[in-house]
Amino acid sequence: QVELVESGGGSVESGGSLRLSCVANGNAGNSIFMGWVRQAPGKEREGVACIDKDGSPNYADSVQGRFTISRDNAKNTIYLQLNDLKPEDTAMYTCAAKMNPPSPRWLQLRRFNWDYWGQGTEVIVSS
Repeated sequence: QVELVESGGGSVESGGSLRLSCVANGNAGNSIFMGWVRQAPGKEREGVACIDKDGSPNYADSVQGRFTISRDNAKNTIYLQLNDLKPEDTAMYTCAAKMNPPSPRWLQLRRFNWDYWGQGTEVIVSS
């Protein structure tokens, strides 16, 4: 069992930055495949970024070059650095984890069959 706890959301102006964190508590928390999924009001969920246990990342085209996912296995934590934020990035960002990710890994950005989900942290970007 893995418990995911996010933090770091907030309100920023367009062009600003935020860093989200997600701690994975429980078995395999330091080596599990993890990622971030967002959902804006009235819109479909979108896989934003994911990261393998070795730190290999994958990104959605919409955030490539602006967001950076990373992990610190010693702290069982992944991070999502959000730079150059735009109003369209406004959403609930939820951390997720999966025991057996697909190959290639980027496929998980298009799927929502994660094994574990956090509660979510809200990001609001004003213009």
